[in-house]
Amino acid sequence: GATVIGTVCSDAKADNFCFIVWENSLFYTREKFPERVREITGGVGVPVVYDSIGKDTFLDSLACLRRRGLMVSYGNATGPVPPFECALLMKMGSLYVTRPTLFDYIADRRELLERAAELFEVVASGKVRVEIGQRFALREAAEAHRAIEARRTVGSTVLLP
Repeated sequence: GATVIGTVCSDAKADNFCFIVWENSLFYTREKFPERVREITGGVGVPVVYDSIGKDTFLDSLACLRRRGLMVSYGNATGPVPPFECALLMKMGSLYVTRPTLFDYIADRRELLERAAELFEVVASGKVRVEIGQRFALREAAEAHRAIEARRTVGSTVLLP
C-alpha cells in the first residue's frame, strides 16, 4: 500500500529495470526534489526516507519528511554527511534520523541466522525481488569495485568464480 518515490542522478538510472517499482522517479541532480515530493503527497511529506546518497541529498531528504518523520541515512555515494545542528530536526518538524549499521543487527550467530531466515522468507514469497544488474568474474573483483565506486552499477553486483 505504499507509494514509492525514488531519486536518481541520471536518466539511465531512472530507466533501469531496478526502478520499476517506483511510481515516481525524481532527479536530485537537476530538480528541487523536496518540492516534487510535497506535490506528490499533497503538501504533507513522506513518513520515511531511506537515503543512500549522503552529502548531496541529506538536507533535501530531511525536507521531504512529514512532521515526526524518520530518515534512515545508510550510504555515502556522494560523500559523508557533514555535521549539522541537532536543532534543525526540531525546526523541520521534530524529525528523527538514524544511521544504522548491519553489525548491530547481526551481533551474534543467533541474530545472523534469524535475520537471514527473515530475508530469505521475504525473497522466496516474491514480495521482494533481487535484481542482478551486472556480473563480474572473481578475477575482475577490482573492476567490480571500481564500477561500484564510480556509481556505474545498478541493482546487485555478483562476483562469479
